[in-house]
Formats: sequence, structure tokens, C-alpha cells
Amino acid sequence: MERLLESDVLAHGRLGCVLVDEAQFLSRAQVWQLSEVVDRQRIPVLCYGLRTDFRGELFEGSQYLLAWADELAEIKTICHSGKKATMNLRVDAQGRAVQDGPQVEIGGNERYVSVSRAEFKKVMRGEGAIEPLQVPLL
Repeated sequence: MERLLESDVLAHGRLGCVLVDEAQFLSRAQVWQLSEVVDRQRIPVLCYGLRTDFRGELFEGSQYLLAWADELAEIKTICHSGKKATMNLRVDAQGRAVQDGPQVEIGGNERYVSVSRAEFKKVMRGEGAIEPLQVPLL
């Protein structure tokens, strides 16, 4: 990693920062490598991503970012109930919570809805449904 970074700096100049989107998909090793960029190269690393999956479980990348980050800043989202959204539901065509399946599903972004923890629990118990907010692209 250090050699790659050093050759990139020689070719393009020093980096101002490293920006990582969808950081929840990072592995433990990749989060560690990013911490090395901060500690050894003194280059700030900014990571954006989800904390938990559709079952309320931490993603691997999120787990280690939460454990090892120097600073955490939360970008707030609002649930349709008006409360702070902290959870993500994967819903079927009828708006019912999907509780099984792979943690990562390629595509299908219209099936995910950000909700409050209380709403997450309610829908996971089968006490209601959620209308997906994004309309599928045709």
C-alpha cells in the first residue's frame, strides 16, 4: 500500500485527502489500510456509508470504521414518521420487510427505505408496511 501511494504521489503530487463512498462494503483489512494512510502519510480519509444492513446488523466495514475512527459525524435523515432515521429496511413489492437474504444485493435500491428504529421494529414485526420512496426506473 505504501509503495502504491508513494508512486502515485510521485506521478500526480501529494493527495489532499482520500474520499471513500459506500464504506460499509470495506473489509477489515481495507479499513486498517486506510488508517495507515492517516497515521503514516498524514492524509485525511473521509468515509461515507451505512452503519447497518436491512436486518439491523453492522456491515464489516462499518464495524471497524466505528471502532477505529478518530472522529464520527452523522449525516441525519428523517423517517416518514418524522423521527430521525437510523435504520434501513429492505421491502418487497407490497412494502413488507424482507428479513432473509444476502447482506449485499446488487441493484434494487428502490427496495430500501430509511426509517427510525421504532418504525424498523414495527415493520419487522409485521405490523404494517412501507411504501418504497423511489420509483423503479423503467
